[in-house]
Amino acid sequence: FYLIFMLYILLSVMAKLPLAWLYILANSLAQCLFLFPSSFKKITRINLNLAYPALSQQAQKSLLKCSLKSQCYTYIESVKCWGMPKAYSLSLIREVEGEAHLIHALNDPKGVILVVTHFGCWELLNAWVNQYTNAMIMYKPNKSKEVDRFILKARQTCNATLVATDKTGVAAVFKHLKQGGLTIILPDHLPKPSGGIYAKFFDQNVLCTTLVSKLAQKTQATVLGVSCIRQKTGFKIVCQNMHPDILGQDLQRSVESLNHDMQYMINQAPEQYIWSYKRFRNCEGNYNPYQL
Repeated sequence: FYLIFMLYILLSVMAKLPLAWLYILANSLAQCLFLFPSSFKKITRINLNLAYPALSQQAQKSLLKCSLKSQCYTYIESVKCWGMPKAYSLSLIREVEGEAHLIHALNDPKGVILVVTHFGCWELLNAWVNQYTNAMIMYKPNKSKEVDRFILKARQTCNATLVATDKTGVAAVFKHLKQGGLTIILPDHLPKPSGGIYAKFFDQNVLCTTLVSKLAQKTQATVLGVSCIRQKTGFKIVCQNMHPDILGQDLQRSVESLNHDMQYMINQAPEQYIWSYKRFRNCEGNYNPYQL
């Protein structure tokens, strides 16, 4: 219990440090990850090889180094967003592209589904969206209770409603959309077999969630993709329309369309994606590249 409590205190203290100091810490950590063996580095390298096989060996090495650095930045930025007021997060935004798409979509009585990937500083999007409406976000609890408490408290300061990633949560999201509300879903995780189908993602035939597609089919809500891209002096928000096939009744085509659009979002700055996640561990034919 003491160690868990100390972790909560550590996160709280880190959030108060200047972001420039935290970036120095992140740079040092990224350098260590690049120089020494670790599962973090190994998984990132495997994923980049799978996603961008046409790159030369030198280009792969360069992308790996940039990716490790960017991922360390993302975790540091998340702690800052969790521990600071909403106004701080908004002050980091330098540019917004496609804002009109969101404003127009909020007038849709069928609701809005915002598709967000684990890319850039996605935690900052909670504060940005809260300027327009109160979102409902599906949330998977952290294994550490104190970390979970820290994150929940931070996300709820932006008036977001957090629901569990289970049947009760799905029912709450469905009801929220039927009432014209907005929900944020990160569908680039690996789902349970009961909640997914195999579809191409970065040319890998991998198990993919059907949640967004099924919600879109049933509600015909407006589906938008939103990214928060790190730049030299801050962040750029990009809001884009998703392909209308996502709303279609062909589930396979809907999921593939969603994957195609998410891949486009990630390719805006591929080094900023969280490549250390074992996204491809359930490919069709029981293929798991991480066990080779």
